[in-house]
Amino acid sequence: MIKTLRRAAMALLLSTVAIAGAAQADTAGQPTSATIRADKPGPVYDKLIFTQFAEHLGNGVYGGLWVGNDKTIPNTNGFRNDVVAALRNLSVPVIRWPGGCFADEYHWREGIGPKAKRPVKVNTHWGGVTEPNTVGTHEFFELLRQVGAEAYIAGNVGNGTPQEMAEWVEYMTAPAGSLAEERARNGHKEPWKVPYFGVGNELWGCGGNMRAEYAADVTRRYATFVKAPAGTKIVKIAAGANVSDYDWTEAMMKIAAGQLDAVSLHYYVHPAGGWPPRAPAVDFDETGWADALAGAMRMDELITKHSAIMDKYDPQKRVFLAVD
Repeated sequence: MIKTLRRAAMALLLSTVAIAGAAQADTAGQPTSATIRADKPGPVYDKLIFTQFAEHLGNGVYGGLWVGNDKTIPNTNGFRNDVVAALRNLSVPVIRWPGGCFADEYHWREGIGPKAKRPVKVNTHWGGVTEPNTVGTHEFFELLRQVGAEAYIAGNVGNGTPQEMAEWVEYMTAPAGSLAEERARNGHKEPWKVPYFGVGNELWGCGGNMRAEYAADVTRRYATFVKAPAGTKIVKIAAGANVSDYDWTEAMMKIAAGQLDAVSLHYYVHPAGGWPPRAPAVDFDETGWADALAGAMRMDELITKHSAIMDKYDPQKRVFLAVD
């Protein structure tokens, strides 16, 4: 998650733009040179730009992170030691889970309690594969503990209810009460911290194919019931615009800003551009690198224009823009 307070362009973004410009020049066959001044201080950036995203998609969770009782792969409480070590070495600050599109069909109660009794479902968004619900709330927080990261939970607005969302927040964070007692019976007495909570995901698409004004109304309603225990804070993040859908940001800020702390922005850059990705995630050539870096140049424009809209409704810049 890139967090911007809409006060100034990010130094890291600007350096990326400069590199992308050089990459474009190189692909045009023009000579390119760069000077690296190791004796000068580098840019200061927010650690949140290194936030990671764990969705139940392909091998992203099962196999990639979680191997369970597979004795052939070294693991700690089911999570791969090699992957956890790599994430720790990256100093990952926050992990967003369970999606993505998967989040807006995820029902948290199906992922708690004895694993043998959890329902096996079909992941309709990603390949129609079976979803065993083996990795649920408790397992996710165990991953966070091992990595040393904080939680960014994505709630189900697509086909969930405000009550379901409110009860999940209470289950995770409440120090006392029936849901806290249930959490303890499932193995974790102390409440977890949930610094960031996404009120739905991509409501303009897989999260419900909603119109902007309707999505803003729904977001305002659901966000009302995302409540932190006394003395704690949960940053509530709305499902923001897809790339340059400025009307979406306009509606979300006009209608729902009072219930929010942030509005997200979704913009993905791939080696060959477009969606779905047309190039492999690894082993792409230099042209793929140049395409990806060139695509990153557009982020400056997107942040500037979305921020200008947000400023109309929030001149004090209380609500921040989260590129997640």
